[in-house]
Amino acid sequence: MLSWITGNLSTIIICAVLCAAVALIVLSMVRGKRKGKSPCGCGCGGCAMKESCHKK
Repeated sequence: MLSWITGNLSTIIICAVLCAAVALIVLSMVRGKRKGKSPCGCGCGGCAMKESCHKK
């Protein structure tokens, strides 16, 4: 088992970094949504999904 881990250590580290990056992106999107910000960042005037983002 230890030889498998040492043989694939670089792959394990890269996967861990990518998973952390995705988790931070999702967390940022959730926080923005709770604050009422649009996840696309381009404004909602011409967006086709503006009714689903900002329900009144």
